[in-house]
Amino acid sequence: MTSALPHDATAQPVVLDALGLASDPDLHERFADSAHRILADLVGRGAALGWVEPPSRDEVAEILEHVASAVRAGDAALRVAYLDRRLVGLGYWLRYARPTHRPHADLEKVAVDASAQGLGVGRALTAALIEDAREAGIEVLTLDARGDNTHALRLYRSLGFTEYGRLPDFVAVGERRYDKVFCMLDLRHRD
Repeated sequence: MTSALPHDATAQPVVLDALGLASDPDLHERFADSAHRILADLVGRGAALGWVEPPSRDEVAEILEHVASAVRAGDAALRVAYLDRRLVGLGYWLRYARPTHRPHADLEKVAVDASAQGLGVGRALTAALIEDAREAGIEVLTLDARGDNTHALRLYRSLGFTEYGRLPDFVAVGERRYDKVFCMLDLRHRD
């Protein structure tokens, strides 16, 4: 079987969807461990990814299994980024479960390995996920971010997301408090 990912992909990140990831048995087999490494490292460095302490390998595997199941059902999209066959980023959205919210999805996670930040990986992942949402017929893509995550909020704004609400001091990390910022991208109207 031919790999979906070139071995010399060192200059630019290669972004794959769930099918592309599954088509490379070596990458697919290592995916959960690689994703855990990235998420645990980022959270350990204080990243705003929803955990206070680094997640366990089992927690990450459970989330990824849920996302994979939702992808198969047409209710999610998963994107991964590789540099030289090393996972450097991942992101996914999930369709809302409530019947009245089914046309919409939430961009749940976009995480980029510390060693690959500033290389356009987050932008490439997010842009691919937005396109996946359009193709899936998603009308509104939402997300929330911690208020001090200025780089992510700047990226989302540059891709067309607008802030629609904010809960002051809502996120508690020990004694520190951060705003929870809600953003949306209306995909019903193309410019």
